Amino acid sequence: MTAPERGGTATQEAARVVTAPAAFGDSGGDAYIRRAGRGLIIALYAALRAIRLYPLENAAVQNAVQELADVAGAMIDRERELEIRVSGEFVFINSVRLRLDLDNYASFSQLLSLFRSSGVGSLHVQSRPGMKEWQRFLALLLVPSQDPPQTRFHQLLGRLEQQGLAAFQLGEPHDQADDDERAKSKEIAKKTYSQSVAVTKDLMTSVRMGRSPNIKKIKRVVQGIVDQILNEETSLIGLTTIRDYDEYTFTHSVNVCIFSVALGKRLGFNKLQLYDLGMAALFHDIGKSRVPSEVINKSEGLTEDEWRLVAAHPWMGALALFQLRGQQELPYRAMVVAHEHHMKMDLTGYPRPIRPRTMSMFSKIVSVADGFDAATSRRSYQTVPLNPAQVMQEMRDNPRRGMDPVVVKAFINLTGIYPVGTLVVLDTFELGIVHAVNPIPEMLSRPIVRVISDAQGVLQHPGTLVDLAEQREDGLYLRTIIKTENPERYGIRVGDYFL
Repeated sequence: MTAPERGGTATQEAARVVTAPAAFGDSGGDAYIRRAGRGLIIALYAALRAIRLYPLENAAVQNAVQELADVAGAMIDRERELEIRVSGEFVFINSVRLRLDLDNYASFSQLLSLFRSSGVGSLHVQSRPGMKEWQRFLALLLVPSQDPPQTRFHQLLGRLEQQGLAAFQLGEPHDQADDDERAKSKEIAKKTYSQSVAVTKDLMTSVRMGRSPNIKKIKRVVQGIVDQILNEETSLIGLTTIRDYDEYTFTHSVNVCIFSVALGKRLGFNKLQLYDLGMAALFHDIGKSRVPSEVINKSEGLTEDEWRLVAAHPWMGALALFQLRGQQELPYRAMVVAHEHHMKMDLTGYPRPIRPRTMSMFSKIVSVADGFDAATSRRSYQTVPLNPAQVMQEMRDNPRRGMDPVVVKAFINLTGIYPVGTLVVLDTFELGIVHAVNPIPEMLSRPIVRVISDAQGVLQHPGTLVDLAEQREDGLYLRTIIKTENPERYGIRVGDYFL
């Protein structure tokens, strides 16, 4: 998670990048622009929030805008230019696309929403504007208006000229490019997800039939998931809400892989570690391929002998992977995770270890991801899935679940108190589906929500993204969650809103 959104400041983040030319090359480069650009967007977000909440002469406004001016000035000094351009769900700084994570979704969403409503497609900053110039420009950008975006754009141009703010050059959006970029992002995520499910199905079937699976194909799938999570994780995490009942065994393994890689990224794993973690997560339930399908899919209660078969799947999974490792290269940690993912911190659970041991970090991560996805999915013996928010609360507050509290806390920071895909009822009587976590620590109960109905309950598709942290001038929130609901009660398929 980024420093400025988790305790540091955007100025500190940008300064840290600007003063480290050895890491990125003296002439800048894409890596520098991505890191400094994130600090810029966060500083812009903070300045806009301050101006919305306080008078312009307030110290909080002055400090926030000065921070923005410093960050932007540092980039202009180094890059000789500064352009912010929005396209679809993406933000570009000097033609370099910034990576959109759940960490920074609020700041990106705020900028995208403001630019769209103002009819602005790009902002080119010339010379090096001072704090007062930035303050006047942002105040103009936030002037309330009921006019359409195109009209507001031309009004803005006129006001900038009147006030002599020539340092800020605005451009109109390119709608076709926006649509293409958005469609491309969704298609990449859907292709990655569908390929992962197909390969996992082939893996489980091969092991069940005694054949050797294609490990190279599985490695490519995991690499695709890791790349997608590192590049733009929100689309892929949103697809975990599909949770196909008929394909549960396979979609569950893919969902656990996605959650585990995203959680590993949040915990600071490097790319190679994320790859090994993803392989381990995808293979965690391979032992179930050794359990008769009629037992796995039984809807009634299991007999004692049947339960023993199910409870044996961790060590049978480790054995299956050991046999595979003799034929093809496979991370050793995958065997450990297959064996440990149903253990608890106090080493209860199953299988019971023969001697004292410490669970691996990979196993702790996969255990949390596995427990969350299993509890929130429809299965043969659980026809009504549990509410994601209730599952999260149970994982956090019930020590008998035996999950590592540090990993659970990181998972809550990833998904929020109301996880992605939770159906919520707002105090405006609108229905909403949680789209992303709010990156501000004190706003975990106010996620980014896709409003999918009006106050009368008439469903809308695709709906409108809103930030529940947004406030009116009197300090009251525009919308607040009053309760969570079962989407089946309203005939809603949550996954449809992430496709």
